Amino acid sequence: MNRFFTSLALTAPLIALDLKQAMVTAPAGFSAREKKAVQVLVEEVEKRSQIRWPVATQPPAGPVIAVSNTNRGPKEGYTIAVEGNRIRVEGNDARGVLFGIGHLLRVLRMERGMIEAPDGFRVTTAPKVAMRGHQLGYRPKTNSYDGWTLAMWDQYIRELAVFGTNAIELIPPRSDDDDDSPHFPLPKMETMTGMSKICDEYGLDVWIWYPALDPDYGQQKDVDFALKEWAEVFRKLPRIDAVFVPGGDPGHTHPKFLMPMLEKQAASLRRFHPKSQMWVAPQGFSTEWLTEFYSILRTEPKWLDGVVFGPQIRVSLADLRAKVPARYPIRHYPDITHSLRAQYAVPNWDFAYQVTLQREPINPRPVDQRHIFRHTNQHTAGFITYSEGCNDDVNKIIWSGLGWDPGADLGAILREYSRFFIGHRFSEGFAQGLFGLERNWRGPLTANESVYTTLRQFQKMDHEATPALQQNWRFQQAQYRAHYDAYVRARLIHETALEDRAREKLRSAGELGSKLALQQAEAILDSAVTHRVAADWRARTVELAEALFQSIRMQLSVPFYKAIAVGRGANLDLIDTPLNNKVWLKLQFDQIRAMPSEAQRMAGIHSLLDWDNPGPGGFYDDLGNPSRQPHLVRGKPYPDDPAHLVSPLSAATQRPNEQWPVFWQTHAESRDDSPLELHYPGLGRESCYKIRITYAGEAAPFDFRLLADGGAEVHGWRKKPVPVSQLEFDIPREATADGDLRLRFERRPGEGGAGRAVQLAEAWLMLRACPSR
Repeated sequence: MNRFFTSLALTAPLIALDLKQAMVTAPAGFSAREKKAVQVLVEEVEKRSQIRWPVATQPPAGPVIAVSNTNRGPKEGYTIAVEGNRIRVEGNDARGVLFGIGHLLRVLRMERGMIEAPDGFRVTTAPKVAMRGHQLGYRPKTNSYDGWTLAMWDQYIRELAVFGTNAIELIPPRSDDDDDSPHFPLPKMETMTGMSKICDEYGLDVWIWYPALDPDYGQQKDVDFALKEWAEVFRKLPRIDAVFVPGGDPGHTHPKFLMPMLEKQAASLRRFHPKSQMWVAPQGFSTEWLTEFYSILRTEPKWLDGVVFGPQIRVSLADLRAKVPARYPIRHYPDITHSLRAQYAVPNWDFAYQVTLQREPINPRPVDQRHIFRHTNQHTAGFITYSEGCNDDVNKIIWSGLGWDPGADLGAILREYSRFFIGHRFSEGFAQGLFGLERNWRGPLTANESVYTTLRQFQKMDHEATPALQQNWRFQQAQYRAHYDAYVRARLIHETALEDRAREKLRSAGELGSKLALQQAEAILDSAVTHRVAADWRARTVELAEALFQSIRMQLSVPFYKAIAVGRGANLDLIDTPLNNKVWLKLQFDQIRAMPSEAQRMAGIHSLLDWDNPGPGGFYDDLGNPSRQPHLVRGKPYPDDPAHLVSPLSAATQRPNEQWPVFWQTHAESRDDSPLELHYPGLGRESCYKIRITYAGEAAPFDFRLLADGGAEVHGWRKKPVPVSQLEFDIPREATADGDLRLRFERRPGEGGAGRAVQLAEAWLMLRACPSR
């Protein structure tokens, strides 16, 4: 029986094919994997509708979903056609059967007691990108995966396959991790073996991310140890299609030792899995090591099958492709899980989010992910993403969707995500809510009023949700982020106002006296704790953190849920992090109080209030604040440089046990050998200038220097001051004689490591007295 239904995503009602009484037909000769695909269809429909379709080999008289394999056409492709009361799902091969069933599941409208398909729906499609995968690591250094049972892994791998994923990357028992996790339901090797078996049952490729961690592969004993250890893993896994070895992050082995060791590992791998491949990535390589790596590749070793482009590679993907021999395909290994200190960090992320949500939050970034995909896809044979938990679940689906069709509409992908995982009644609202969560992270948070709109939209969905939906972990994740974001914004506005009031009180020190002014200013700052704002939003966030631990083992707190570290997704522990300069100001207040005379205390207060004043004719940049960095040379737009390889990034760093002001916690950052530049046009041609700067960020061992107008040295190679302090240098007069000044901050070229280079927090360009001629 057909009836009309309407959808917010459609401009006119469509006819619906009622499938409550339908049956599934499949050939008796289907392979085990094809039967598994039919099982997925029946079980996923039953979960949502409480209706179990019977499976037969002959079509009945009523509605039928006829599944078949034509064994022709492009790999992994399929056709779906709704014709009268019959739905044809024709796979071009076994994977095509699975992916065709996945697509059908994404378009069906299902709820308890109802299954409907859009009448007349038809699609014939095949993937444009051959390799579409995601890394799923059962290890302690994740925000959820270490708590998952094999049944949970089976469900998640199945769901990824529903959206066209064809490869899963596993992590071996020994990696850069603790040896154990309090959350492990099974030993590491047993789970890894089980995950390999699950992937094989669905017909998905199995990769292993295998870091080379031993001290020195120039020593035979270390090579022999690694060969024995890795062979034991290769022997136990029922399926391995490829092994990917990062040259660094973790591990740090010169390619002249790494590559011969991998040649031996490739031979060992193929004793157990004859068709398996060996891939390698030059992550963390210095210029010298990268040059050596290219030299080895030019000999075109036959044991090597491909090269991987991942985090901490000092050149662009386009440059890597130009240098790597054409016989080797390049796989992308994009970091979709981290938002800070990452390969693809959130651009110009507000400081308040950086210090609360931190590095591994729940992070739906559909628009950013599309920019990254489009910027890199032309140079690769496909991708397997870097993931450290279910926090990046939406991003996985975006990559799988774009991998299938690079021109796919993001809204359509998210509507299918929402329809399948949340329910057809929320397909439009939830999809738009995910876009809203990404918009929450755009621009200065104090000005982003849409954060509260996004919260109200999710609260409305929560009010209308069934009890079962409220227990759905994907629904809970979005609710958590919406409430967390809104609470942080409310606190930021409140605490910014408190600091403004405290500073105003300090300006009254001439009338009140220094000590009373300091006392009253401190009381104003402390009222952020005694008079909390948006307490109901905070309470709901705490409730959702507990719900997420119960539903999907997300560890959003170290003390409550035994997360491995605060920076590994445990942002509930940071929800009340001060968002103004309260901590640092109170330290300054203590120092000023200790001064022996009123005149000295008044001078101290004046200096504090005048911190960012460069004096007449001068300029000040708070370089970690996108609203206060007018002289920063910004580089390329985000879509053209999403990894910020040549464009500066606004970032934040909090060093443990150091109570920094906000303007030291944030900084502008360059990468690898790219400089960080400041530009000052319109200067006085007859004037003389000096520069005061604050290097902050990480406690890096690198050397830095500062050049004016491309050549004149302002300061030579030197390390960052420890502890952080201001440095002051004269600008050569000839550098400003034309009224224009460019300052170029450089890290000593050729270094390896994580790639974070110049990290500049503040800059004052100030007038100075000109020397007599």
